[in-house]
Amino acid sequence: MEIAAKQRDIIAKRWFCNFNVRGESEHMRLDKYLKVSRLIKRRPVANEACDAGRIQVNGKVAKASLNVKVGDIIEITFGDKVVKVEVLSIEETYKKGEARELYKVL
Repeated sequence: MEIAAKQRDIIAKRWFCNFNVRGESEHMRLDKYLKVSRLIKRRPVANEACDAGRIQVNGKVAKASLNVKVGDIIEITFGDKVVKVEVLSIEETYKKGEARELYKVL
């Protein structure tokens, strides 16, 4: 029984380490962040953009599973247009009208 309690404590510590003081997650999958921030409308489209190599994080081509964190620079190529943003905040959900507060266009 003591081993199970230790394992539960370890799992709880790992879970809580992913959140900062305000309860925000400190990192999130790239495809999910792109969807929550409304930079790309749907998550499958974000996955496809990552697979095609059209998204870079901090100057490197990124996979959809990459964890982004506050301060990361995301560069998205839409045809001839390039959008470069800095991650300001990471939230699990956000209202459509306020989603622009999660990033700053550079």
